Amino acid sequence: MARQLDEQIAGRFPVGQRLRVLDVGMGQGTQALRLARAGHHVTGVEQDATMIAAAREVLSGQPEGIRERMRIVQGDGRDTGVHFLPGSFDVVLCHGVLMYVEEPDPLVAGLARMLAPGGLLSLLVRNGNALAMRPGLAGDWAGALGAFDTTAYRNRLGLDVRADRLETLTATLAGIGAPLHAWYGVRVFTDTAADGTEIPADLDTLLAAEERAGRTDPYRGVAALLHLCGVRG
Repeated sequence: MARQLDEQIAGRFPVGQRLRVLDVGMGQGTQALRLARAGHHVTGVEQDATMIAAAREVLSGQPEGIRERMRIVQGDGRDTGVHFLPGSFDVVLCHGVLMYVEEPDPLVAGLARMLAPGGLLSLLVRNGNALAMRPGLAGDWAGALGAFDTTAYRNRLGLDVRADRLETLTATLAGIGAPLHAWYGVRVFTDTAADGTEIPADLDTLLAAEERAGRTDPYRGVAALLHLCGVRG
C-alpha cells in the first residue's frame, strides 16, 4: 500500500514539495513516520493511548529533523474539525479505520474538508465485495455463503466490524467533492496467511506479485482490502 500511496503522491505533487499530511487513526505511526522521513510535515491523530505511546517511543529515537516534522494529537478522527481548519492539508490518510465506524459517511466528509483544493484523500477499507473469499478458501462453506449478502464480519481480533463496497464509497466520494481518482486491491494473495507466519526469503517477489495484482483486474476486485484515492475538487 505504501508503494500505491507514493505513486499517487508522485503523480499529483511536484518532486521535492514538502506536503502537509494528516494521518487519522495513525495507530503506531508506521505510515506517518515513513512520510516524515521522506521530508513531509505529518500530523497523526490517534485515540488509543497505547498506540500513541508506541508511536512516541519510535519517534523519540529518530533524528531531530524528523521529530520536528511529526506531530501527534490524541483525539477521535470524527473530530478533525475541532483540531484543524478546513483546507489545512495536502494529503489525508485514513487507513484501517472505517471498519470500526458504524456510520462512515460523516467521518469521510470531515476528512475531505481538511484537504486543500487538489489534495489527496487515501482510504484503506475492508472489501465488502470479497468477504466470502477468506472463509471460502479456508473451506468454511457455510461462512462463505453467509458472507455474500452482508458487509458485517468478525475480524482476526474477534471484533464485530463492517466492510465497505467499492461502488458505495465511490458514490460517497463524489458526493463530498473528492471523487475517486484511483483504486487498488491490497492483500490479494496473502490474506489467508496465518498470524505470525515467517517472512519468506523471496519477499521482494511476493510484494511485486501483490503490487501487480493490486492494480490488475480481475484480481484487485477480490482483494481483502481496498485502497481508494480521491482528489479534492
